[in-house]
Amino acid sequence: MKLLNFKIDNGIRLGVLTERGVLDVAKALGTVPAGSDAPIPVSIHEVIEGGQEAVRVLEGYIEQLAAGDSERSALWLQEKELDWAPSVTNPSKIICVGLNYRKHAEETNAQVPEYPILFNKFNNALAASGEDIPFPKVSDKVDYEAELAVVIGREAKYVPQEQALDYVFGYCAANDLSARDLQIRTQQWLLGKSCDKFAPLGPYLVTADEVGDPNNLDITCMVNGEVRQNSNTSDMIFGVSEIVSYISQHMTLVPGDIILTGTPEGVVLGYPPEKQVYLKGGDLVTIEIEKLGSLSNRMVAEDK
Repeated sequence: MKLLNFKIDNGIRLGVLTERGVLDVAKALGTVPAGSDAPIPVSIHEVIEGGQEAVRVLEGYIEQLAAGDSERSALWLQEKELDWAPSVTNPSKIICVGLNYRKHAEETNAQVPEYPILFNKFNNALAASGEDIPFPKVSDKVDYEAELAVVIGREAKYVPQEQALDYVFGYCAANDLSARDLQIRTQQWLLGKSCDKFAPLGPYLVTADEVGDPNNLDITCMVNGEVRQNSNTSDMIFGVSEIVSYISQHMTLVPGDIILTGTPEGVVLGYPPEKQVYLKGGDLVTIEIEKLGSLSNRMVAEDK
């Protein structure tokens, strides 16, 4: 199932992408009551916390609507009409993995890590597909990073690697935008990673059953239509199951937590200094991941 969030009436609504378009779940329930006693989730976090049972209930409700009369067509929206919101709106944690692709480690002349390198972002960094991303006034070196985002679906603590994928609800495309001059100012990367809207996420949250093997997905980044990154998640040093298991040994993961799993080669930082051309105002950055859709954001320069 492809879930999404969109903005309407000063709030955020849950949508489900179907063959007929995007179902506005809350509007549908206000028009057509559910035919079963099971509660219908009306927010992305209710679906995540409800897990496969919540997905099953949603699927049943959509089938009920599809069997109705043609007047119900107004319950479906077209994607081009949406004002998107981030695929996950209020995660407890946003955990990121650095230097997790072999070729990316090579291009930056970094040693392949023995353990996953973890850092974090905060909710202020979340942004939606189609949303403008402002440059921080204190940085001149903003870089793109196409990444596979993992969304946790069950509380996870001390999870064995062979069971780790059972704790994943689904996956999103993400852009781990990075202010490189701020990132390398100190040994801690946080400052360059946590600027406002530096974690675009979307357009969909795709359930794990539709994705299959998360470590066999094509992943690309384009800037103004030019391919900058072109790889596959199979190049990860630490695969998704290993990452989820490793993090769970040190902290409890809860439903809705987001893990950004690292970026492949092709970032600006990986070029020789004389060839580094960082993002500028007006640039359109598009992240595409197989089965997960296309996430696009335009960079906007602010007066300094």
